[in-house]
Parts: sequence; C-alpha cells; structure tokens
Amino acid sequence: MAGFDKVVANYAEAMVGLEDGMTVLAGGFGLCGIPENLINEIRRKGTRDLTVVSNNCGVDGFGLGVLLEDRQIRKMVSSYVGENKLFEEQLLAGILEVELTPQGTLAEKMRAGGAGIPAFFTATGYGTPVGEGKESRVFNGRHYIMEEAIVGDFAIVKAWKGDRFGNLIYRHAAQNFNPMVATAGKITVAEVEEIVEPGELEPSQVHTPGIYIDRLIQGHFEKRIEKRTVREG
Repeated sequence: MAGFDKVVANYAEAMVGLEDGMTVLAGGFGLCGIPENLINEIRRKGTRDLTVVSNNCGVDGFGLGVLLEDRQIRKMVSSYVGENKLFEEQLLAGILEVELTPQGTLAEKMRAGGAGIPAFFTATGYGTPVGEGKESRVFNGRHYIMEEAIVGDFAIVKAWKGDRFGNLIYRHAAQNFNPMVATAGKITVAEVEEIVEPGELEPSQVHTPGIYIDRLIQGHFEKRIEKRTVREG
C-alpha cells in the first residue's frame, strides 16, 4: 500500500511545482482553519505574480497577509478583505488586483470546479456590479447570472486529522472553505495536526476523501485569535 502514502517529509517537498503566475486556492475563514505553514512556505519560496483565491487575505503579518509584504500576490479573489491594512494600501495604489465575489458564490465556484462543472447560474449579484458583463437568464420568472467555476493549479488546506492515504477530518468551524478548496486543485496539499494510520479514521466522519489529496504533511500551528473579545467582570 506504499504507493497510496501521501505523506511528504517537509514543506519544501509539499510545495514542489509551484511556479510564478499560478493560481492558488487557500482554505480558511478569517484565521480559522488556514494552512498557515503552507502559506509560509510560499513566502519562503518567493513565488510571485500569484492569483490567490480565498475567502479573505488574512491579517497584517499573518496568514495570506504575509504574501502581500513581498508583493507575491498579483490578484486576489475574495469575498471579504476588511481586516488587512496592507491589502487596502496595495489595492488603492493599483498594485493589487481584486475580484470581490459573494461568499456563497465563491464557495460554489470551487465546489463546481472540483465536481467538473464549468459554470452555474445564481441569482446572487444580478442587477449589481457583480453581474455586469455576465450572461443572464430567467428561470421560473427570476433572473440569474452565470458564474464560471474555479480550478487552481495548487490548493492548500488545513485539517485536524488525516491518515496516510490523505483522508481528512476538519474540526468544528475550521471546516469552512477547506472541503471545497481541497477538491478544486490540480495539486492539493493538506497540512494536519495529526497523522494516523489508515483504518483509524471512522469512514463516516471523513470530510475529504483521500482521492482529492496529493500530498500530506503534519505541522505545528499557532492558531492565532483574530479578534479577542472579553467580558468585564
């Protein structure tokens, strides 16, 4: 069964093949469930002119935000970008191209890409700037716009547990965008908190089947809190 073993020895091996100008899909929501070490490896490699597809772009100095510091991202496809000052500065300066996409539409774009569906119709965005220039049709008396699916050259995700065959389980809210992202990469790399042997994961609990995963690595995570809220005593 050695041929099915997806585990790689280090992060450099995990991101072999990533080149300038590629499209990278990244799981996570805010700082929850982000593949932070894989992102740091992209920074270390110095890969540039990337198109990055993710719900948001991390925060200043952490998550995808670190890729902005060396201007490695050419274009960002996101649904929310409000927590990153450097992102705002680069956008206003014309350094960073941004394609804002409704959150549900972004999730479906990647889910469709992973399912081999090239496009779909959604009512979200019709009659707004989101729908400008896109094909529209009427179904049952309601207007819809056509959105194209997204497939990345690389997809990077973070999971709680994975077995050596690449089957993944996400923990609680860290599930977020990760399952869709995992299916939509030509090469999908997962980093996990714990690697177990095949057969140790309950099949009914698996969120991402190993067929979608090309490389797997165990990492150590900071799990930073994006916004800490406390209650006065």
